[in-house]
Amino acid sequence: MKKWIWALLPFSVWAQPQPQYWQQEVDYKINIKLNPENHRFQGTEELHYVNNSPDTLDRVFFHLYFNAFQPGSMMDVRSLNIPDPDKRVDDRISKLDRDEIGEQKVVSLKKDGKQTFFETHGTVLKVLLSEAILPGDTAYFNMEFTGQVPVQIRRSGRDNAEGVDYTMTQWYPKMAAYDAMGWHPDPYVAREFYAPFGKFEVNIELPADYKVGGTGSLQNFDQYWEQTKVEEEVISYELKDTEAETRLWTFKAENVHDFAWAADEDYYHRAQVLDSALTLHFFYLDDYDDLWSRLPRYAVQFFREMNKRFGRYPYPQFSVIQGGDGGMEYPMCTMLKGTGKISGLVGVTVHEGAHNWFYGILGSNENRFPWMDEGFTSFAEEEVLNAMSRKPKANPHANAYAANAYLASRPEQMEPLATTADRFELNRTYGISAYSRGEIFLAQLRYIIGEEAFNRSMHRFFNAWRFKHPEPWDLIRIAEKESGIQLDWYYNQWVYTTKLIDYGFSEIESGKNGSRITIERLGEMSMPLRISLKLRDGRELKYYIPTQSQYGYPEEGIEVSSPWPWTHPEYTLEIPYGEDDIERMTIDPNGFMADINRENNSFPREENQD
Repeated sequence: MKKWIWALLPFSVWAQPQPQYWQQEVDYKINIKLNPENHRFQGTEELHYVNNSPDTLDRVFFHLYFNAFQPGSMMDVRSLNIPDPDKRVDDRISKLDRDEIGEQKVVSLKKDGKQTFFETHGTVLKVLLSEAILPGDTAYFNMEFTGQVPVQIRRSGRDNAEGVDYTMTQWYPKMAAYDAMGWHPDPYVAREFYAPFGKFEVNIELPADYKVGGTGSLQNFDQYWEQTKVEEEVISYELKDTEAETRLWTFKAENVHDFAWAADEDYYHRAQVLDSALTLHFFYLDDYDDLWSRLPRYAVQFFREMNKRFGRYPYPQFSVIQGGDGGMEYPMCTMLKGTGKISGLVGVTVHEGAHNWFYGILGSNENRFPWMDEGFTSFAEEEVLNAMSRKPKANPHANAYAANAYLASRPEQMEPLATTADRFELNRTYGISAYSRGEIFLAQLRYIIGEEAFNRSMHRFFNAWRFKHPEPWDLIRIAEKESGIQLDWYYNQWVYTTKLIDYGFSEIESGKNGSRITIERLGEMSMPLRISLKLRDGRELKYYIPTQSQYGYPEEGIEVSSPWPWTHPEYTLEIPYGEDDIERMTIDPNGFMADINRENNSFPREENQD
């Protein structure tokens, strides 16, 4: 009797209702006045913070990102000690003078009208609350802050290499994320961000000649900009004259988790209307007009492709802004360098723009899951650029697979995808892992479940989780429902291990009833196999060998063989054709499986030719 009750306990636990999803909410009103004479600023921040969690909060945390750009900061010391530092940072922070550093300082902070105790820990502000924030309550914070814009080194800063005056990213005290795992007061060491969704109203006071673009919609647009001409659907704007010495720019945005802006007196401002719900804006220096004037039509193509493939962009505007140090994404805008060829400019615009679907709209925890952001974005980038190309490729992700093979050839440098963004031992390992192996994650998912189920999954994932901070298993569960295939085995192997994929033909035995083909699993990671068979009479056949763990297969009208248990190193495929009938048999002919040795994937094996 006791044994029977014990056996039922797990089912009783599983039957309990799952915790209801919740997320925190922020509502910012920020005022900033920037003095270009000394690059210092002062501001106020009014923040309404809604505690939708079931927890009582006795403390909160804010990010103070500009403090990373000081000698001795975590970003500085990490760059000085990592074997392959980011060349954009290198030792530059350690050499900054006092008037070149970044600085963010909170002068006063009140909660519900009462002063609070706070202390600064580098790029994080810890705030202890005398009165806790109860579940369901809204806390009202009022803050005064000052700071200094650093010389441009990484993402943020003044006077970048191309002459842009101000790239104002990570510039205000930002509430840290709190979720089911608690607070995420991650120091700013190198990369990646995570914050709650909410509303922003930002008022920026600058000398009257400055032109500003960024996150959100500019309020009273016609008070600032005057349309001068329209050529091939591209609208040109000029800044309206004013007798005032300063001008106040007011932007508003909803359902975003950050706010970025850039300013320069010499910006050109161009725009193109995509449709009644979206206008694209372009801000760049006049020296780059020959290049940037060609960008709008490509940006229009990009947005149409992304809307079709992944889900509708929900905001009323998007701005492509020259600034920063390469390319970096922010909600409703991107900051990127202006130089190079049009192909490079289009490529970086597509990558940073695609971030707005994954980093911006879905808003996963980039520090914990950098591959969800960078990898999914890279996947979308290659898919869209391939669709825009005059000569599309059969496999637009070939470079990602090559990068994975390169890292696999150096197993001592491999780390699981589950490694948090700043904790990779090498920048190169981070780059290949987050970008290339994250990209492959989606390409292989499509390989496993089939194109139709994959496309349905990506749209459903976007529509179900936009503005909600999804985690990887949220996509996995949707893909399982859309495909009828179990996928935990794939997620666990690809994300939590460094197991490698390697399959190959071993031998073929022909008889009067056909052939028995032996296939070897030489790597540690199991995968389903797609095999193409080309016969000498011109017929082409396709076979699918599922893993036993997936308990299903794609509905594609292909020949499905019996499942292959992961415990078995060999598998026998029987076909009703003799060896003399076979012109070529190939495992994964399109190269969508990250097989590290493709030389044994064909029969007869191709001989290397000098």
